[in-house]
Amino acid sequence: MACGAAREGKSDTASLELLPSAPRKMNENKPGGSQNSTCVFCRKNDDCPIKYGEKKTNEKWNLTVHYYCLKCSVCKKMGASIGCVAPRCKRSYHFPCGLQRECIFQFTGNFASFCWKHRPVQIITPNNCRDSLLCTICLEFIEPIPTYNVLRSPCCKNAWFHRDCLQVQAVNAGVFFFRCTICNNSDIFQKEMLRMGIHIPEKDASWELEENAYQELLQHYEHCDVRRCRCKEGRDYNVPDSKWEIKRCQCCGSSGTHLACSSLQSWEQNWECLECRSILYSAGEFEKAKKHALPNTNVGINDCLLEESSPKLPRQSPGDQRKDVLRQGSKFRRDISTLIIELGFQVKKKPKKVFINKANIWNSALDGFRNKNFNPSYTIEIVYVNENDHFGREQPGSKQEFLSLLMQQLENSPLFEGSLSKNLSLNSQALKENLYYEAGKMIAISLVHGGPSPGFFSQTLFNCLAYGPENTQPILDDVSDFDVAQIMIRVNTAATVADLNSLVHDYYKYLELIGCLRIITSISDKYMLAKDILVYHVIKRVQAPFESFKQGLKTLGVLEKIQTYPEAFFHIFCHKPENLSAKILSDLFTVHTLSDVQTLGFWNSYLQAVEDGKSTVTMEDILIFATGCKSIPPAGFKPSPSIECLHMDFPVGNKHDNCLALPITSTYKEFQESMDFAIKNTLRLEKEENSHFI
Repeated sequence: MACGAAREGKSDTASLELLPSAPRKMNENKPGGSQNSTCVFCRKNDDCPIKYGEKKTNEKWNLTVHYYCLKCSVCKKMGASIGCVAPRCKRSYHFPCGLQRECIFQFTGNFASFCWKHRPVQIITPNNCRDSLLCTICLEFIEPIPTYNVLRSPCCKNAWFHRDCLQVQAVNAGVFFFRCTICNNSDIFQKEMLRMGIHIPEKDASWELEENAYQELLQHYEHCDVRRCRCKEGRDYNVPDSKWEIKRCQCCGSSGTHLACSSLQSWEQNWECLECRSILYSAGEFEKAKKHALPNTNVGINDCLLEESSPKLPRQSPGDQRKDVLRQGSKFRRDISTLIIELGFQVKKKPKKVFINKANIWNSALDGFRNKNFNPSYTIEIVYVNENDHFGREQPGSKQEFLSLLMQQLENSPLFEGSLSKNLSLNSQALKENLYYEAGKMIAISLVHGGPSPGFFSQTLFNCLAYGPENTQPILDDVSDFDVAQIMIRVNTAATVADLNSLVHDYYKYLELIGCLRIITSISDKYMLAKDILVYHVIKRVQAPFESFKQGLKTLGVLEKIQTYPEAFFHIFCHKPENLSAKILSDLFTVHTLSDVQTLGFWNSYLQAVEDGKSTVTMEDILIFATGCKSIPPAGFKPSPSIECLHMDFPVGNKHDNCLALPITSTYKEFQESMDFAIKNTLRLEKEENSHFI
């Protein structure tokens, strides 16, 4: 680009001297100078660093310019005009005029400039465009169509930004902290933003330059926030190693309580404030402060309800959940629940009905997910139907119950092999029907829509997904075929070269067929032979099913998330959820109504009896009866499970709302008999209805 002459009576010599030496001769805030002076290049008096760059004044010649107007880094000639670099394009313009006409100025390389006709654009396929999405910086809605004022992240396909938001972010963050707001990628992200005309200053972030910017982080919170503080010296009274020592919330650290005010026996006991406790309920974290039983307690009923029980709390918006969930106490739970909640943000509120026959979950799910009108990013509404019902009646169903049943059937399907830790099998019919792709898609949908995680993957299968088959080494436990396992055992126990050669002779055709035939020259060759057989049987043999399964798992960006955060996803893919206990279920169910304190006491006693084996039902039975799930989903239940006390003969589980209605009885014996009878028989009938497998 070319720079024209600076006018207003200044000599050409002055202008020539100004350009090459400006960075070292200009002051930013000269009193009475740059703030009120006009830029000699663009003739504008605006002092907007975001738009025009910093305003600088040459002390010797008293010339003021915007930093962006000085950006001709090639010719160093006089002049205020900028030209388009496109061949044969003769358009030229001042920098502010170019901004007005939506020209693009690249602040990198040769500092190229493009007019409104030849500027670079972002190109995406039409089917990627959807309804309005949030700008991930200002959180205002924008149309996901790339224009001059709307840009898309090159590394995260669903991350969109306003150009102005990006420029403000870049100026404040600088080159060291400017990155994608979703995945934190800096290299690819900065390269694309520079191409699209975002100026990224080579400086430290603005928040790093503020003096004492993080001073408040060094202060300890010392204030009792419980509703009824019992300390006569006041809420700020703090005496270490006594019952009046202040304990901070283990999640947020911004609320506190005297040990005595929350009936804590020692400082080592965990304690969460009410706000964080509500977050932990909704996100599936259950390591909370111990609740005291309502009956037979020395503490007043009002104090118990205010500080120790868990009344139903108002719902949080998705935005509040996204911000607050970072404050959860457990690092693993916080990470995985946050990641899954982030995946859930792409689900639109537009409902899509999926009709499910509970007697044939697998085929119903296949039909629903393969329907041309099905979109995994729409909110799923489950409708149960019965093929034997001639009236065609429909019944609203629980989405989490359906996804839980679907994951159970998937685990027991012929698509996987192994006992507890499973790998993909080689099933030619399933491959022909594209069932491996559908299986991956089902798991992705279950995670994003709040269902359970698989929990049955082998570490080898998970590592293949997260790190790639080429970076994964299988083990003998991955071999489920008895004959192949016997071959592996013979290889590993071979003591001499003769033993190895005998083995190669016995299985010559098999080793030749799988490409593992090798000449044995030393006993150490058995290790390579064993490795070759393992890699073939566990990885290469199922390459086609694996690739198909991986494509299905890409649905809604799940595979990309797994590969970005493998440590967080490993536990929920390869391990079953923790065993339920009386404390976990007691903390899980919030109290919907406090009309009958005695029944709530019966409820806690019943949970303890079940845990102690004094009942015919299990903890999992209770959770299935109330929610349809035998374990707690990684991101928790939505809505949060609750209990209410009603005058009825038997308990009722509303799986659609995750609400358990408890019967009000005169004695605990009646309560337990009613609970055992209803739960045991209801689950038995449901199991008979769901006895149809793949």
